[in-house]
Amino acid sequence: MPAKIRLEHVISFSDAIFAFSITFMAISIQIPNLPENLTQPQVIDRLVGELGLRFTVYAISFFVIGAYWISYHQIFNHITSSHGIIVWLNLAFLFFITLIPFAVDLQVDYSSYHVIFILYAVVLTAAGLSLTIIWLYASKNRLVDKSLNHTEKQHIFLESALLPSVFVISILVSVIDLHAAFYL
Repeated sequence: MPAKIRLEHVISFSDAIFAFSITFMAISIQIPNLPENLTQPQVIDRLVGELGLRFTVYAISFFVIGAYWISYHQIFNHITSSHGIIVWLNLAFLFFITLIPFAVDLQVDYSSYHVIFILYAVVLTAAGLSLTIIWLYASKNRLVDKSLNHTEKQHIFLESALLPSVFVISILVSVIDLHAAFYL
């Protein structure tokens, strides 16, 4: 039987991936080249014009990754045992977390294309759904804290499904209004 990976190692690795993804997004924000002869209002206009959308997408995505990090720990606080399938499901979840900076860059550079928004929202949805699948698998296979009752398990499931549900709704809204869908 292959040695199982200890749960604390899975969680530590995951925390590193979250940190990497947020850092990668932050360093992708390029500082605009500003001539030295600009007035203060011109500097502000250039910064808002060149960084406004990128910073907005970064800020939203930062808090989405943060929400997934919180949800991840709320779930793994109740998982008591590692399992090979949990490790692989966790890797799938982390794969989507690492795609978020890529999706952010696409969204910033090509935000007027509907398909780019859908790709962005699909990446965020897939991350959330994969985390929900981790919870469902752990619950079904009795890898969670035995003191949790059915209602508590259901509450954790609903919390984990909330964010990906919002992104699915945003994809549907994008058919009507792309701008509104982005802020949803």
